[in-house]
Amino acid sequence: MLTTRFVDGAPNWIDLGTPDIDGATSFYGALFGWRFESAGPDAGGYGFFRSEGRTVAGGMQTTPAQGPPSWTVYFQSSDVDATAKAAEQAHGRVLFAPMDVMGQGMMAIVADSAGVPFGLWQPGHNKGVDLAGEPGSLCWVELYTPDIAAAAAFYYTTLGLETSAVPFPGGVYTCVNPAGAAEDAVFGGFVTLADDPTEARDGAYWLPYFEVADVDTVAAEAEARGGAVRIPAADVEGVGRMARLADPYGARFAVIRSAPQQNQG
Repeated sequence: MLTTRFVDGAPNWIDLGTPDIDGATSFYGALFGWRFESAGPDAGGYGFFRSEGRTVAGGMQTTPAQGPPSWTVYFQSSDVDATAKAAEQAHGRVLFAPMDVMGQGMMAIVADSAGVPFGLWQPGHNKGVDLAGEPGSLCWVELYTPDIAAAAAFYYTTLGLETSAVPFPGGVYTCVNPAGAAEDAVFGGFVTLADDPTEARDGAYWLPYFEVADVDTVAAEAEARGGAVRIPAADVEGVGRMARLADPYGARFAVIRSAPQQNQG
């Protein structure tokens, strides 16, 4: 599961692009207890979602020209310029060129070889989110992709990520972790679109999971506040109880109450 012991290749930031930041703040505040704070007049409307004073995500109001409402997962890089070039060489694309963010760090937005956008963050003053793997924060990320082998090759070349096959009831799950990291550094997985009709219809993308104390209550609250339950709450043996949701504007995410062993250490 995710922690804030960030290493290169691990997710270290996440942000939301939404057509209504006030509405999104109200929605996620009801689900997770978050509050939104502006990053200041020079930040172009960007701000931070905080949980009990700790930053759990970023967010800003966006226009249709900037893409559909969505969550973007960022991965740590000690050299964003080099990583962006590596993404291009691995048949990806640079969507937003590397730039300095007011001394807080360097960022870029790239797309993988299947066209899935994701971010790169080179820490400066801002090392990443303050909270991960705990209730109300990011705890897992999952890539829905048309070709797991091609995705594994791309992310290994670009970020040094390694994959491993883990059996579970009904199949095999492809886990992903930073190069050379210990087993407990696994932070996500790859799922083929062909194995999931819901995601196959919607196309390839990165799906963030947020840890919660009660999946059913959060899913009901999301629906009551104009969001959607894309896949109802269900238990996965040895993993936890989870549901896939969307906010009122269409940004997709999942919630999970991890099985006890997932939160140890």
